Order: sequence, then C-alpha cells, then structure tokens
Amino acid sequence: MSIEVKISKRRISYKIAMKFLNKRVEELKINKGKELLWILEHPITYTAGIRSNNKEIIDKKIKIINTNRGGKITLHNPGQKIIYFALDLNKRKKDIRKLISTIEKSIIQFLKIYKIKGKKDKKNIGIWVNKKKIAAIGLRISKWVAYHGCSININNNLNQYLKIIPCGLDNQKITSIYNENRAIVKNVEKKLMNIFIKNIDKI
Repeated sequence: MSIEVKISKRRISYKIAMKFLNKRVEELKINKGKELLWILEHPITYTAGIRSNNKEIIDKKIKIINTNRGGKITLHNPGQKIIYFALDLNKRKKDIRKLISTIEKSIIQFLKIYKIKGKKDKKNIGIWVNKKKIAAIGLRISKWVAYHGCSININNNLNQYLKIIPCGLDNQKITSIYNENRAIVKNVEKKLMNIFIKNIDKI
C-alpha cells in the first residue's frame, strides 16, 4: 500500500501540522488521498491529550494547546523528532493493539542503532530506557483512520519538561538518546522512515 512520506527540515508549528494532518484524515475517510508518514520537529509546544488535567501543569504561565489525541500533557521541542501518521485501517487490519505494537517495535529498532535498549511497559504506553521515558505515543482512531503518532527524544532540552508533569510521570524520569550515551545522531529522518515504512507495511 502506498504511503506518502513527508519530511520537514524546518520546524513546523503544532497548529499548522494539525491542520494538514486533519485534512488528510478527512480525505482518507472518504477514500481520497494517500496515507501519510510525516517526520518533523516542533518549536517549544506543550499539548494536552484527552486524559490530562490542570494538576499536571507546574508552571501556570506556559501556554497549553488542547488536542484530541490520547494521553496526557506532554512537550514537543527542538531536538525531538515527531512521527505523525494518517493510516487507513479499513484497508489494513482493524487492530489498534497491532498498530501500537508496530509503533513500539519501530522505536525500539531505531534506538538499537545507537546501542540503546528500549523497552515497552505493560502499564504505561511509550518506550522506556532504564525506567526513564524516551518516546511517547498518542493516537486517535476515527472511522478506522488512525492518526497523530509518536515522539522520540533525540537531543532536546529535557529541562523544559520541568514545567509540567509529562504523561502523568515524575518529570525527572524523561531521557533522550544524547542523554543516554552522548550519541551524535545523523540522517535520523531517513533511518526513521525506513524502519517505520517497513513495519507499517506489515499491518
């Protein structure tokens, strides 16, 4: 199945990204347009999922953007890679658990390139390294079109997490590839694209 791959070199605002993503989702619902895999970065942006609450905001001065994805409050910032999807599960397996498992598997395979052992957690969605979260996953399904996606901390400023309780967690329990082994990450978009496309094609 053909998936359009979109890689943005410049940072894209969250609102612009959501406008583009939602348009693609609506097209897929009426059987128009291609599925999408989009790799990008956002400027500093705090977003709140449908399970979030105000107690998770430590610094009340920050601006929070409410979203319709699953999950709680999280941070997007430079140095963190976002992988957005718009996938038509009507033409694949209507198996949400399979989709989440595929995303988890892809992130773990990507981390392995940098000699980092990522793990799933039965209680908390996302990928973990030494009991610290390195990647977050937040999805929404509408008429069997799956969208939103995941984020992976590459070399972003982790101190910016201190303004929130990210994903309902202790904000000290967040890590990144650079934080784990000082790895210099290059050609990250191409590596992510190859891994995710290969695994998504099996759904």
